[in-house]
Amino acid sequence: MSVPASQRRRRPQDRFLGMPISPITRRRLHNFRANGRGFWSLWFFLIVFGLSIFAEVLANDEPILVVYDGELYLPIFHDYPETTFDGYFPTKTDYSDPFVKQQIADNGFMVMPLIPYDHRSVDWKLTDPAPTAPSDRHWLGTDDQARDVVARVIYGFRISVVFGLLMTFLTTLIGVFAGAVQGYFGGWVDLIFQRVMEIFGTLPMLMILIILASIVEPSFWWLLGVMVLFGWPWPVGYVRAEFLRARNLDFVKAAKALGLADSMVMFRHILPNAMVATLTFLPFTLAGSITTLTALDFIGFGLPPGSASLGEVLAQGKANLQAPWLGLTGFFVLSIMLSLLFFIGEAVRDAFDPRKLFQGEPTPAEPGIEAKDTAVASRAQGGGA
Repeated sequence: MSVPASQRRRRPQDRFLGMPISPITRRRLHNFRANGRGFWSLWFFLIVFGLSIFAEVLANDEPILVVYDGELYLPIFHDYPETTFDGYFPTKTDYSDPFVKQQIADNGFMVMPLIPYDHRSVDWKLTDPAPTAPSDRHWLGTDDQARDVVARVIYGFRISVVFGLLMTFLTTLIGVFAGAVQGYFGGWVDLIFQRVMEIFGTLPMLMILIILASIVEPSFWWLLGVMVLFGWPWPVGYVRAEFLRARNLDFVKAAKALGLADSMVMFRHILPNAMVATLTFLPFTLAGSITTLTALDFIGFGLPPGSASLGEVLAQGKANLQAPWLGLTGFFVLSIMLSLLFFIGEAVRDAFDPRKLFQGEPTPAEPGIEAKDTAVASRAQGGGA
């Protein structure tokens, strides 16, 4: 007996962050949450990185805001001349100047960041020669140029993670595209791409960086471009293998028979199935990108001198063995950050592991099962009607 459509109830669609997701994606999210170490590592990493995004608000030698004669000023976003606060010089205001501080105190107030030092700020009021040990003035001490270590770690952490995220995204984008083209078309296209990859794989990247650094001064974007140029082949093998396997499957042949364009077949039907292995390796690739920048800064071929970097903190620790807080700070920050990324990578691997996809907590019964299914079940129990 059929049930009228008006009496049927549709099964509600699963959603994540407001977006509809498939039952398999729901299972993967469940498996990711089941790995408590990776799940909480992701939250901790996101919180720390989110705070580092606002490094100028946390660590700066300029006030967050100044109220002077009833007017509101935001020095962290705009430079104001000293004449704004009834000073004598039309140059940028030095908010550590006793005269400026007294003027602001007499005519208003200013709110300083939690750490009143920028990553380039030199503390000229140190009573001991730099590097100085940790104190209530400098929580992790200063480096050999009298700069606050906490401020340099916050800014260095942000630069390292942003560099790693951009490098991971760009190399993955280029590598996935190259692997998809190789695996889908095969033949001469595959052969030519394989020879290109062999050329890039045999080039000594470190030697090329050293040669180029002797010609031009390295910068953030310059380093990113060179690293992407030599780092894109890493996902090609995984994507190529999946495309070679999937291009002969029935659903791909059916899509071609329906007249779909090659680009639609590649990126709409095959790519989602080919991205599983690549997504599993993304956290480890991010960790490798961060480590690469740190290593280049450590040996002196990374960011320009004076830039905040975890590798530069480690290099200062190596050059100043009498100041162990420098080396220990860089070591612990880098170790904790990489450990968090590895834990996240383990959780992602569990989420996409096909052997664990249907293990653990079963999918709860949804209230939207159609009435037809209920009728069939009752008929089976009663031996027919």
